[in-house]
Amino acid sequence: MSNISCGIDFGTSNSSIAVANRGNIHLVAVEGTSITIPSAMFFLRKGNVAFYGREAVNKFLTRNPGRLMRSLKRVLGTPIMRQGTMVNGELMKFDQIIAAFLQNIKEKADADAGQQIENVVMGRPVHFVDNDPAANDRAQAELRSIATQLGFKNIDFQFEPIAAAFAHEVNISGEKLALVADLGGGTSDFTVIRLSNRYINKHDRSGDILANTGIRVGGNDFDKDLSLAAIMPELGYKSTYGTKNLEVPLRHYYDLSEWSKVNFLYTTKIISQTRQLLYESHDKPRFKRLLQVLEQETGHALLAVTEETKIALTADTSYNTPFDFIEEGLTARVTRKQFDTAISMQLQKISAAALQCLTDAGVDRNDIDLVILTGGTTEVPSVQAEFAALFPNAALADENKLSSVGLGLAYDSQNKFG
Repeated sequence: MSNISCGIDFGTSNSSIAVANRGNIHLVAVEGTSITIPSAMFFLRKGNVAFYGREAVNKFLTRNPGRLMRSLKRVLGTPIMRQGTMVNGELMKFDQIIAAFLQNIKEKADADAGQQIENVVMGRPVHFVDNDPAANDRAQAELRSIATQLGFKNIDFQFEPIAAAFAHEVNISGEKLALVADLGGGTSDFTVIRLSNRYINKHDRSGDILANTGIRVGGNDFDKDLSLAAIMPELGYKSTYGTKNLEVPLRHYYDLSEWSKVNFLYTTKIISQTRQLLYESHDKPRFKRLLQVLEQETGHALLAVTEETKIALTADTSYNTPFDFIEEGLTARVTRKQFDTAISMQLQKISAAALQCLTDAGVDRNDIDLVILTGGTTEVPSVQAEFAALFPNAALADENKLSSVGLGLAYDSQNKFG
């Protein structure tokens, strides 16, 4: 058995792959020179050609005809996984779609290693699906089956926050009690673990891992809450219609706020119902924008500007969100305060899951020496402030937010297969 192995971090928003090649552990460039790739695919209608990552998103945003798919990880373990989806008039199973995405990044790692890699540790959230052990088992089995399709012979799994801990451990002298908070696009996962650079080559780390918790709340949920609070009102969200002053149906706005549901809205029935409501709308200019988005199939562009707004509010306290794809020169000013208010409930759930991890581990907040923040969602200022307040005695480590899980999975793969 070759001792070359790899770790795959298949994320809801971004993915990476790292190779362990005879003691040399490194992330592989997966799109151009970048070591991370957005977990996105675009199927061009003409010839059904697939594009990946930033290129996929750009093809879509420059209005090429076809189908954009994102947040694929969220279908694992759910009934949608088995149903499949229509892509340019053909039924495609999600295991085919996910396998194609992961094959694209595996090829980069194989080229880097100079051979077909047969050993892999796949990252996984603590819970793919909340409060459903059977769905969690199914999701891992689906991912294992996909890894087998890719040609892997030896496949293991590791919780993503534990992998992030392994990536940071290299720099830790002495022993530290750490809480890892891995906040991604789809899930927030926590681990309490004892770390030391003396432990790096220990094959069995189960005695150092004190507890794991996780919830299905992440950056995509922040996007959804921000969209409903600040973006959708520009399309008539919560406006009224008719002689009885009824509120317009809200379901389509909720679906427009989720990457995985947008494509289901472009039906003749939904468009004709929306057109009908426009006649009776009390806010025709805004409600007409909803109809336009449905008719022109620009829901993903709406999600893209929501995400852009969230990222901008990391550095700035306000941002003018552009809606040029709806109306030339149309913008809406969104403030960080609006964003913080919109996500406050989700942030409470994340906090509660972190504290539950401490309870499960039998340790106190003040016992934590180090908090490792990983995953793109930890960039959000209110998230950082929350963890600083929860753990006043701990050092906060937040370097390599988007790549530490992939790197840690490769460290783990070296221990398991090296």
